Amino acid sequence: MENDTPKSLGYNMPAEWEQHDATWITFPHNDNTWPERLEGVQKLFGEEIAHISMGERVDVFVQNQKVWQLAESLIFAHSFAKRENVVFHELETMDSWIRDYGPTFVVNRAEKKLAMVHWIFNAWGEKYEAEEPLSNDKVVPLRINEIIQIKRFEPGIVMEGGSIEVDGKGTVITSEQCLLNKNRNPKLNRKEIEDYLKDYLNVEKVIWVGEGIEGDDTDGHIDDMVRFFGEKKVLCVMPNRDDANFPKMRENFESLQGAGFEVTALPMPKAIYVDGGKRRLPASYANFYIANAVIIVPVFNDENDKKALDIIAKCFPDRHAVGLYSTDVVYGFGSWHCLSQQQPKV
Repeated sequence: MENDTPKSLGYNMPAEWEQHDATWITFPHNDNTWPERLEGVQKLFGEEIAHISMGERVDVFVQNQKVWQLAESLIFAHSFAKRENVVFHELETMDSWIRDYGPTFVVNRAEKKLAMVHWIFNAWGEKYEAEEPLSNDKVVPLRINEIIQIKRFEPGIVMEGGSIEVDGKGTVITSEQCLLNKNRNPKLNRKEIEDYLKDYLNVEKVIWVGEGIEGDDTDGHIDDMVRFFGEKKVLCVMPNRDDANFPKMRENFESLQGAGFEVTALPMPKAIYVDGGKRRLPASYANFYIANAVIIVPVFNDENDKKALDIIAKCFPDRHAVGLYSTDVVYGFGSWHCLSQQQPKV
């Protein structure tokens, strides 16, 4: 039926810490995203993929044969990488932000079926389109579907994976700054957006926070500020009082407490500026990725690195928290969570 939704057919989006069959990644190749930093970023991707491969398959999109060979050499330079768990797919892409342009996977546990939600990707409110058509990456969900051949739901609205955070138990958290932004779905009001989230993620509660962190060009993606680590349990970034982010993050922290959540404060690194101090990068420890065997955590050679790693490790005691130096990565305005998409185990 045309009106079938994940909810009507018994699918839901699992929590990220539930077991995966695979992680999808697009290996970086675009100099415009990481000018003068691409080589270092590619090495970090090699290390990240090697770590993830220890516990699950990693499906890696590569731009061409040259990038394929480079990716292989960088991944398997790490002796702990599991070669049998790394699968390459050649596909021309513009960029690596697969969390946002990729699909959201949903599962029907009773019938042991996997499906995907294929949102519309408009490059974060049509940013950068004049310089580079990043929305061309909207073909990626179709390519994934060709590879694994599963049911595909199409809501027909703009949405990015980094804007939603679920606990797998009926709750999604998102931000007003992003989902109510007129550069996404200007004809939809709050209730209509909530209805889409309920139908296509199969959740009962939509929790809204306000604004995102400084320097975030996605208009307040939730994965830079609030992350679930259990049912009704969240990590919320909390910078120092002299940080420009403090008033907004304190408001988010208190609103989550008021909504009945157990809220654990996650520090932020000191502000990182580029371009002669004109641009702040969205450096946040919250942009970690939860894989089966490890958690990939961005670190920044900051005094709060160890504290953040310890807090995240305590929240996920069954996994090893791996800190990857990410100042060059976040120069592209995102980090490891933005750069990965989990395919849950059915």
